[in-house]
Amino acid sequence: MNAKIIASLAFTSMFSLSTLLSPAHAEEQEKALNFGIISTESQQNLKPQWTPFLQDMEKKLGVKVNAFFAPDYAGIIQGMRFNKVDIAWYGNLSAMEAVDRANGQVFAQTVAADGSPGYWSVLIVNKDSPINNLNDLLAKRKDLTFGNGDPNSTSGFLVPGYYVFAKNNISASDFKRTVNAGHETNALAVANKQVDVATNNTENLDKLKTSAPEKLKELKVIWKSPLIPGDPIVWRKNLSETTKDKIYDFFMNYGKNAGRESGAGTPGLGPVPRLQRPATGADSPARTV
Repeated sequence: MNAKIIASLAFTSMFSLSTLLSPAHAEEQEKALNFGIISTESQQNLKPQWTPFLQDMEKKLGVKVNAFFAPDYAGIIQGMRFNKVDIAWYGNLSAMEAVDRANGQVFAQTVAADGSPGYWSVLIVNKDSPINNLNDLLAKRKDLTFGNGDPNSTSGFLVPGYYVFAKNNISASDFKRTVNAGHETNALAVANKQVDVATNNTENLDKLKTSAPEKLKELKVIWKSPLIPGDPIVWRKNLSETTKDKIYDFFMNYGKNAGRESGAGTPGLGPVPRLQRPATGADSPARTV
């Protein structure tokens, strides 16, 4: 799931009250933390979006918080597996991989400021394309080039893989040529007529309104998935309890003093989030999309 526009989201707790009230362990707090950021778009665009948020985290936690960028989801998962990434903002599929393979633990889930519990996967074509819907696409697929998503992407790979391909008894390999890339790369490839159709999601298209508005005008959505749950936030399960407490408190309270965090008003960051605590707990994300 791609970096998000942090300040347009809220964070929902994934822990029960009993978990929150469990005794703190007398472990030494980490001296620095690495926050994993998946490069669903160029690092040049991502860095200014994330820097204010990470600076606010540093202030609240009292330790250095470094950005750990990786070109794909697997890089962040591997980083967490080998203790190079301490916290990360995943998509649903990559979060499941982090829990299963990298000793990750989900502690929060994003919720849009308008109350939407998630986002949508889409298929996009160039605005000049004669393809206007999924039936058009499936009928002409053998003559088309397809920009599929990262294999660990929920909206770019898993969801279209099921709803577009598996449910219609076809394969992504049926296209004349298939390439895999991140959301931004796929969107630009369609806009520039380098591929005929590609996967994407509604959040990334919203971000293009700011980062590449002229390219966005070149795109046409021909299919939209059912709702995908909001992105999970994951930490390494073996972080000290002291550090976990501070991280949890930061996420659950970030933005309550609206406008005071450095992220408020930053380009690419909307109004600072309001945060909420539900009463459910989990060590792993829900296995539905």
